[in-house]
Amino acid sequence: MHQEVLLAMLAKEPSHGYQLRARLRDALGPLGDAMNAGHVYVTLTRLEKAGLLAVEKSADEADRSDRKVYALTPQGRERVAEWLAEVSWPKPDLAEFHLKLIAAASAGLADPLTIVDTQRRELLRRLRDAQRAAMAEPDHSDAALLLEGIVLRLQADLRWLEACERNWTHLRSGS
Repeated sequence: MHQEVLLAMLAKEPSHGYQLRARLRDALGPLGDAMNAGHVYVTLTRLEKAGLLAVEKSADEADRSDRKVYALTPQGRERVAEWLAEVSWPKPDLAEFHLKLIAAASAGLADPLTIVDTQRRELLRRLRDAQRAAMAEPDHSDAALLLEGIVLRLQADLRWLEACERNWTHLRSGS
C-alpha cells in the first residue's frame, strides 16, 4: 500500500491506526481482507519519522497510553495534494486510484470527477500516441502485437474511468 493512501485517509480527520484499517477495508471491500495490519503500522511510523504525520495521545482513552492518534502535518497535507494531482497511468494500481477518489471526496480535498477527467485526458493522449505508433508498424510484426496490447489496455482503462465518472456523478446527485 502506498504511503499516500494512508496520508489521504487521514486528511478527513485524525485517527487511530485501527480506524484507518477499518476505512481501508470498507473502501476496498473484499480486496481489503488481504491487507496486512502490521504493514499499516510500519507505514504510519515511517510517515511520522518523515514529518508527514504528528502523533497525539488519544484524549478519549486516557487510560490507554499505547493508543496513538495520527494527524497530518502541513507537509503531509502538501504530499496528499501532490498525490491527488499525479497521473498514475500507464501502470495503474486500480485500488490506489479508487482510494484516491474516496479520500479526495470524503475529506473535501478535490473533486473526484476532476481527478477522473485528468486521468482520462492523459489516457487519451497515450492512446493516440500508441495508435499512431501501431499504424506505422508492419502488420503481424512483434512490435505491432505489443502496440495492439497497449491500445487495448488503454481502451479498457478508459471504459473503467467512464464507470468511475458514472458512479461519482450518481453519488454527487444523491440519487
